[in-house]
Amino acid sequence: MKGNFEFRTRKSNRSLWVIECIDPNCSWRLRASKIVPESTKFVIRKYVGVHSCSLLNRNANHRQATYVVIGEQVAPQYVGVEKGPGPKGVQTFARTELGAQISYYKAWRGRKHAHTLIRAFGVAIRGFRYMRKVVGIDGTFLKGQYRGVLLVATAQDGNGQCYPLAWGIVDSENEDAWTWFLTQLKEIIGDTDELALISDRAPSIKKAISTIFEKAHHGACAWHVAQNIKNKFKCADIMGSYWSAVNAYRCEDFTGYMIEISNRYPRVAEYLENEVGFEKWSRCHYPGLRYNITTTNMVESLNSMLVNARDFPYVALLDVIQEKMSKWWNDRRIVGMALTTPLTPSRESQLRPRFAQSNGRHTLQLNPVTYHVKGGELEGVVDIFNKTARQFFHGRPLANFFPFANATKSGSMTYFSMPALEKLGK
Repeated sequence: MKGNFEFRTRKSNRSLWVIECIDPNCSWRLRASKIVPESTKFVIRKYVGVHSCSLLNRNANHRQATYVVIGEQVAPQYVGVEKGPGPKGVQTFARTELGAQISYYKAWRGRKHAHTLIRAFGVAIRGFRYMRKVVGIDGTFLKGQYRGVLLVATAQDGNGQCYPLAWGIVDSENEDAWTWFLTQLKEIIGDTDELALISDRAPSIKKAISTIFEKAHHGACAWHVAQNIKNKFKCADIMGSYWSAVNAYRCEDFTGYMIEISNRYPRVAEYLENEVGFEKWSRCHYPGLRYNITTTNMVESLNSMLVNARDFPYVALLDVIQEKMSKWWNDRRIVGMALTTPLTPSRESQLRPRFAQSNGRHTLQLNPVTYHVKGGELEGVVDIFNKTARQFFHGRPLANFFPFANATKSGSMTYFSMPALEKLGK
């Protein structure tokens, strides 16, 4: 494009792409095909890079300089700024960076397209610092005139509700698209070893995450792994043991469930250990903190919310998203302002029955980080610094054991908060 030489497509299908100079007598041409049939990547097999046609064939009003191409190229200039270049600025960008002369109208459409590519809301960005650092990412196909894929990143707030962070529109769900989207997401949420990114096991997402996020931990959606097991091994009857293994807090419990799976379906156990990896789907083996978030259901919920809007043009779709998000934030603000307790309504409802179960149990602080917990059949020593609990619980899951850690104090009794419980449950 910078040389003002136009090209035309001679052949294009799912596995082959051949283009040549618009002048049929010119020797310039390029041929690319898939690396392997099942891959999404193409490799250039043949390239003749010298034009033998006349310079008279050069055209600054390049036929490949569509508003979509212009928008994709200029999009980075709108990230992290309040306004970015206007249509005249886009014209200048196209002329100096791409060597293309474009009309004001095409520049305006390119700018509009660039604005639709990614959107994040300031209130969500500011509030993320108070959220558990677990982010689900996924994509959903759009059905409008321009098709494409809507990429979504969302966390979960203290009330267990979806907390959308960023939305992006790309042409297709591939490695380049995910690399671009995650690069923008990293600017919003940062990259720390406390961050957990949950997705399906698509190779394009896996590669993009490993490239962009050096410190964050990547986890697989347990539901997608379960679907793969059922489709590949036809063993739906083992799902109970699988989900118990997914949610097990302690490695001892996890091992017991895996033995059950291995005894009945050895190939499934081998698949989970070697092909998927325990650290990707098991809570107790996960190297970071994913708490009780084992799937990308929170992303699927957002996709379901937009099931009708997916038919809309890009701008109309993003308007729907903005309207819905504005209503969510306002409704949650009203609920938050009316709270009379330090915890959210859903957490209060979870903790009340567990608080009642904890009556008759008490804690004895042994040192600044170690507690001896006693009461009824349950007794143990918990180290909140090393996040360990000694095996004095007679086989009961740690999640059923309530008092001891550091959240809310009542007299001489110290009670567990759920985030602390889940961290220690690892």
